[in-house]
Amino acid sequence: MTLKQLEAFYFAATLGSFVLAAQRVHVTQSSLSKRIAELEEWMGVALFARVAKRVHLTEAGHRILRVAGQMLELKEHVRDVLDGPVELSGTCSFGISELGALTWLPRFVAKVREAHPRLVLRPHVDLGRRLERQVVRGELDFAIVPGPAEDPSISQHKVGDVRFVWTAAPGRVRPGRILKPAELSKHPVITMTEGSGLTQAFDTWAVTHGLRMPRIVASNSLMAIIGLTIADVGVSFLPQAFMRPWVDGGALITFRSNPALPGLAYCFIHREDDRRALLPILLTCVLDVAEYATMTEYSRKTTKRPRK
Repeated sequence: MTLKQLEAFYFAATLGSFVLAAQRVHVTQSSLSKRIAELEEWMGVALFARVAKRVHLTEAGHRILRVAGQMLELKEHVRDVLDGPVELSGTCSFGISELGALTWLPRFVAKVREAHPRLVLRPHVDLGRRLERQVVRGELDFAIVPGPAEDPSISQHKVGDVRFVWTAAPGRVRPGRILKPAELSKHPVITMTEGSGLTQAFDTWAVTHGLRMPRIVASNSLMAIIGLTIADVGVSFLPQAFMRPWVDGGALITFRSNPALPGLAYCFIHREDDRRALLPILLTCVLDVAEYATMTEYSRKTTKRPRK
């Protein structure tokens, strides 16, 4: 019996897929199946029942699963006591929301490449709830999304707080004004689609305060919503620090509401049962660079107003 065989079995069992397990341990599916078959031969029992092209844990597989997890945790503890930093290798697929991609993602990639040049990063930019589901299914190693996570099998660590502000095109609302619910309800609000953690937080806030506003579900793109707001399609609630260049340039104005908009915590999430050393190491890298106010050079260019 080898640790590689136990690792193949453990991830196939916890992820429920030989394909995903092979991706997680960076081998071909045939190599993964071979390792599991060797483990079954060594133990003298079948760990998976194969029925109609699908596999399920046998009774013996369920009994072995907990012990396999403990042995893999011990392997990580052995790494912890070794002198010198751990150098990561292989491939890491992770999720990030658009706001993170437009602000601190380049700094994260540069930091990881410097410390772990043999680790290949594969970022996926999408809405928070979609990324969370991919983490639960094991398709992503981790994600940084608006929290809190909905699935109880998720472990989460806060990496930053984002404050939001109402924005509008000049002339729609007087800058700095505080609007009450009755006044807010006169303006259509531009939101992201329902897969957005930000939209869910806004809906909860609106229901809590009995606020009803005509809603335009415009896009799953933050930048598209900014463009629609500049075009005076409606008002929107956007990250306060991130919006400063458009406000300073006169393309947008900000105003407040009573009750005030809620803030939003962004969290590093991963499966609770995933104990790999990769995760705390990359969480530390995220904590070092996660700052949601400073735009990338590309984002800055998109804020420049065209010459007349």
